[in-house]
Amino acid sequence: MIDKNAIFKIKTPAEFESLALEVFKFQFENNRVYRSFCDLLYIHPTDVKTSNDIPFLPIQFFKTRDVLSTKDAIETTFTSSGTTGSATSKHHVTDLKIYKQSFNKGFEHFYGNIEDYVILGLLPSYLEREGSSLIYMVDAMISKSKHAESGFYLDNISELKDTLIKLDAEGQKILLIGVSFALLDLVEMHQFNLKNTVIMETGGMKGRRKELIREELHKQLKAGFGTKEIHSEYGMTELLSQAYSQGHGVFKCPSWMKVLTRDTEDALTINTSEKAGGINVIDLANINSCSFIATQDLGRVNPDGSFEVIGRFDNSDIRGCNLMVL
Repeated sequence: MIDKNAIFKIKTPAEFESLALEVFKFQFENNRVYRSFCDLLYIHPTDVKTSNDIPFLPIQFFKTRDVLSTKDAIETTFTSSGTTGSATSKHHVTDLKIYKQSFNKGFEHFYGNIEDYVILGLLPSYLEREGSSLIYMVDAMISKSKHAESGFYLDNISELKDTLIKLDAEGQKILLIGVSFALLDLVEMHQFNLKNTVIMETGGMKGRRKELIREELHKQLKAGFGTKEIHSEYGMTELLSQAYSQGHGVFKCPSWMKVLTRDTEDALTINTSEKAGGINVIDLANINSCSFIATQDLGRVNPDGSFEVIGRFDNSDIRGCNLMVL
């Protein structure tokens, strides 16, 4: 049995590699969907010598199958937003303590103690539906911050503006985490000059605005909030960990998470250079579902392990996914 506490004690790449191989063997043996996927590829644990050899499960399986590596009771199910009429991803979570450990330790690693911040959530499109893992995370962070001013904002944008200006002027550290279209709405209403606030976008216009490339989005937000950098969070329904960018769109992972890229023409080949490719994520916090996910994002991994997101596949771009008939 895997020691779940070991996941968040990883200190070195060698420790990560060792635990990733252990988790692969565990999930091969205990996850029916993942085992079937590996069997179709004729890949067995005896064939896997490094984490680059591990098969990555296409993220679309979370839309059609129950991806579980345990028979424990499901505590909650996180769901993706999805477009109207499309299937949504379902991530069954059997141990919410692991998710809480992951987002608390991940945030603390990059930003310090949550209790030092007033947490302001501007996430209207997420608040308006059930099952968002992002809302669960931000709600927990709001509670942990223990500041009376921490909270979600939906239609009370004027109140948010006043709170931001007042607290920032008082020298209070603030995290404003918001969906892109809502942050743009806010700076169109009021121009800020913030000194003590981290502006963190979670991406996505959610059909409310025209999509912008990251550079243009961040340029508008920096001008509107008066900040030197715009931070970003990289997470998704199917993961229990987040990577963070503290500027320039360069993301870093906590020690139990790693991003690789796969060849766009051959989904089973991992890029060994900085060549752009499909983003694969190893998230060891996903111990009870699947830790090895092939996403639909396109990106580039830098020599130091940081990464950039440069776009998304459309369906016509996806190669090597003919195993979806499973």
